[in-house]
Amino acid sequence: MNRTCRAAKHTRCRGFTLLEASIVVTLVSLGVAVAIPSYHGLLQRQRESATTNLLTSFMASARSTAISYHTPTVVCPYDGQKGCRADSDWTQGWMMFYDPDGNRQPDLPDEILRMEHAPRDAGLRIVSTSGRPRATFLANGSAAGSNLTIRLCQGSTTRAAVIVNRSGRARVERTADDGACAD
Repeated sequence: MNRTCRAAKHTRCRGFTLLEASIVVTLVSLGVAVAIPSYHGLLQRQRESATTNLLTSFMASARSTAISYHTPTVVCPYDGQKGCRADSDWTQGWMMFYDPDGNRQPDLPDEILRMEHAPRDAGLRIVSTSGRPRATFLANGSAAGSNLTIRLCQGSTTRAAVIVNRSGRARVERTADDGACAD
């Protein structure tokens, strides 16, 4: 007992009892146990949203560049060196470059306009339509070929898709699982 409590027996002493402190610690522990899985899901959704926004803005920038400079502009998955990957895996990142000769590869370092590394998430794979590993934007802003769909896959589940249509416009679609991410 402290001096204040000894001097006035009818005043109440301040502080926590061991029982009160134990109850508070238990309630805080339960709150943290409930919040951590929700927080993990929030972080996962935020990473997916950031990746789709990054891809969409990258496609819009490539389209705008092709129109502004009247030169075909390509967006492709980055191979880690200085060129495009041959497959449809965009997980390492992507790049944008001028393609005046139409060979779908950057020939000179000056032709590379921008490179972007994909956000790091061990469980997130980014894959495009089979047989369509790149988007080529023509001088009028349209995208050569058929629609390009780039899927964000969590395991074998499609979480979202960035779709570039033939007119060159990109949109994001939050899809129900379509089975396209299965290995």
